[in-house]
Amino acid sequence: MEPTLEQVIRWTADAAEIARKMQYQKIEMHYKAPFELVTEADAAVEKYLLEKIQAEFPDHSINAEESGEQNRDSEHKWYIDPIDGTLNYAHGLPIYCVSVAYAYKGELQIGVICNPAMGETYWAAKGQGAYLNGEPIHVSEVDLFRDSLLITGFRQYLIGTPRSNVNNFVRLSGEVQTIRRLGSAALDLAYVACGRAESFWEIELNPWDVAAGILIVREAGGIVDSLYGDGELLSGKVDILCANPHIFPQMRAVLLEERAKLRY
Repeated sequence: MEPTLEQVIRWTADAAEIARKMQYQKIEMHYKAPFELVTEADAAVEKYLLEKIQAEFPDHSINAEESGEQNRDSEHKWYIDPIDGTLNYAHGLPIYCVSVAYAYKGELQIGVICNPAMGETYWAAKGQGAYLNGEPIHVSEVDLFRDSLLITGFRQYLIGTPRSNVNNFVRLSGEVQTIRRLGSAALDLAYVACGRAESFWEIELNPWDVAAGILIVREAGGIVDSLYGDGELLSGKVDILCANPHIFPQMRAVLLEERAKLRY
């Protein structure tokens, strides 16, 4: 049995409301690893979503940020990021979201991203287009690299290594209009989907960070692939590139040129 889009939207929105209500309460916070903050709200949101999914679909597999992999039925799989942008959330910044995706036989079927602080819910179902608060969204039509607004991020533990992403940032900064670092990969993808940015790329994310956003971008007319076209998007560490169809090949060409200069 498969979930409905309406079901996933409702669960994600309800989970996001839990996060919103908890944001300004005195909640526990700790670092699960260096530079990786987790809050009591992350646990509460994930618990709510797991309970909903397991009650309705007890045989489905789940890959969630805090509880990890629960492998049951390999044909049905969920990807859950209870709060994407936890550091923003902990500092009171409104750039965070709950991200939920469902895949069948390795193909993404439903993706929902809800940012309760801004009152925005993005969703997509395979073959049915992408939406923001019920209105259709599409990637931008910008085709000149120099006019592009890009989004990226950096892994703290990669700074000082060849995979730091700094070289890509420096190179691209000289060729496009500007680059932003917003701190929520799921929202970064959503912003490309609705045309607020032309491209997003990042190194060493996780499947739960990007699964919902991948489908939303694709259904909005964008292209999503591994950074260099030779990696995975729904397993292991994820190096990702997404963009509108005009900017994608230009981004890929620059990234490949920069990789060729490095040795790793």
